[in-house]
Amino acid sequence: MGIGWEAPHPARHALTLGGMIDSHTHLDYIDDPAGARGELGLNAMICIGASPQHARNAVALAEQFEDVYATVGLHPTDTDEDSPDARTQIEALAGHPRVVGIGESGLDDYWDDTKRAAQVSAFEWQLDLARRSGKVLVIHTRDKAGQDSAHRGVMDVLRDWPDVPVILHCFSGHPDLLRFGLERGEHTYFGFAGNTTYKNAQEIQAAARDLPLGRMLLETDAPFLAPVPKRGKPNRPGYVRHTLEFIAALRGLDPAELETATDANTRRAYGLPLE
Repeated sequence: MGIGWEAPHPARHALTLGGMIDSHTHLDYIDDPAGARGELGLNAMICIGASPQHARNAVALAEQFEDVYATVGLHPTDTDEDSPDARTQIEALAGHPRVVGIGESGLDDYWDDTKRAAQVSAFEWQLDLARRSGKVLVIHTRDKAGQDSAHRGVMDVLRDWPDVPVILHCFSGHPDLLRFGLERGEHTYFGFAGNTTYKNAQEIQAAARDLPLGRMLLETDAPFLAPVPKRGKPNRPGYVRHTLEFIAALRGLDPAELETATDANTRRAYGLPLE
């Protein structure tokens, strides 16, 4: 990718899309979760429960709304909450019929007070829980600008868990992690969020353009990372359509074709009972 390359602005299509799936949203962080679900024709959404309390919230929303499914886990920046009791709570929730994944877990070296040993312990526990429960693990990976210690740490941990299916949520475009994930085979999916649409996101855009279509998921990470043209505003699940249009333009696809493929991937990754 040459310096100064910019992604094309997505063309305006007369969309004939069905109900999309937002593969990663924090619905309980949104002021009006009832109003957010189903907006703009969403068919389903995965509400991420990345702490004991948020896991309970995610399961409650999945019980309340038939188009919401949940994950349960412990975020790497919340390892202060890690305890035998927290793990017992999350493991119990993992067996709930509306829970379709574990996490988000992983490694985060963005903050100065990173507790790497605690993060690795929680990450490995959730990998084991994903294997025992037969559910996909959602992985968070974040570094400071110009560094990649968390990305390399994730690869180091995953080498010991080759058969656990994972989703590399909000994929950063890191070339080595991309190569590593592809080499893991069909057990690895890559989630693309609203930051794919940002002008300086050249590595993410390159990955979104070239990734085998069968490995791609679309997400919002709402209420974070709102895509262009909503950047700077609280993100909402329905805004996943903007990311869809942008990536479709990158790949030269009709948006409806990309939607069909990524929704099928999401159903397969999470084992959703959707047609």
